[in-house]
Amino acid sequence: MSTLTMPSDPLALVRSDLAGFSGYSSARTAKLDGDIWLNANELSWPNVVDVEGTLRRYPDPQPERLRAALARRYGCSPSQLLVGRGSDEAIDLLVRALCRPGGDTVLVTPPTFGMYAVCARLHGTRVVEVALSDGADGFSCDFEAIAQVAQTQGVKLVFLCSPGNPTGNLLPLDAVETLARTLAGRALVVVDEAYGEFSQSPSAVSLLARHRNVAVLRTLSKAHALAGARIGSVIADAALITVLQRCQAPYPLPTPCIDVACRALESSACAATDADVASVIVERERLGAALQAATEIRQVYPSRSNFLLVRFHDAQAALERLLSAGIVVRDQRATPGLENALRITVGSHAQNNRVIDVIDSLEMGA
Repeated sequence: MSTLTMPSDPLALVRSDLAGFSGYSSARTAKLDGDIWLNANELSWPNVVDVEGTLRRYPDPQPERLRAALARRYGCSPSQLLVGRGSDEAIDLLVRALCRPGGDTVLVTPPTFGMYAVCARLHGTRVVEVALSDGADGFSCDFEAIAQVAQTQGVKLVFLCSPGNPTGNLLPLDAVETLARTLAGRALVVVDEAYGEFSQSPSAVSLLARHRNVAVLRTLSKAHALAGARIGSVIADAALITVLQRCQAPYPLPTPCIDVACRALESSACAATDADVASVIVERERLGAALQAATEIRQVYPSRSNFLLVRFHDAQAALERLLSAGIVVRDQRATPGLENALRITVGSHAQNNRVIDVIDSLEMGA
């Protein structure tokens, strides 16, 4: 496969009405030095509950230490990374910066993460779909159809979820690269790798050096167990990152969240995270095999994530039995194409045993 660099400038995809848009300049935007800070209208003494006395100050909009730590973890430069409130904010920023309300189009591949379409709708952007194919080996993506639709429907953003949510399927990186090459100058190919740590596969970040129209979404919510801290990243061409930052709210990350994220990205904490991911993968395979053997289950889809998509003969009965046992799973039946399907997160060894016991207790047609 050719590895020729694609010269097209991703800034050409940015909304023309945002050309020259500088965004809001906060008190922390200017890199100034001093020992008496009177430029942000902050109180000069801490709140009584602020024991460490750090929360009276506005946080750095893009903390250099956090960006550097994330860049090391994801294999990019800090200038290629924007940190924000989960990958949800990154999705919103991409739609906001690239798509004119009523004038541009976003492409999604259902069944997939719902926030792509939600953000598009909130911004008045049309959504077109190229559905995943449901086969014996799980869900797969028709990249040729995506390329055709993107080129004929005025698509600015193509959202690909890999591993997929809720499908668990992994997209082949060479096919993603071919799509990026085909759509160079036309559309940005966004690869959502929220569950990437569980896939044991190379990241699409490796494509950025050759394809400036690729962006990658990452998060600390899943493998790093920091969902409550809301730390997500978009990794893309450095010039595009600058544009996205101008569209972002002034102070996206609270100071305590910045601090805990930096600690979580230290080498010892990352080693513990990697060990946890390995444990999840072992449990994923064990749980999947046990569920596939249950008579009430029609299909357990292959997964490269930390969950399993499961089709039941009677999903309602299974859901009720699980809930009666205190086990909460995600009901996917309202999603087109996922009738009788539940999504089950891989838990601890003991939690997974409880799931297996409940499913084994179900009788066909009960």
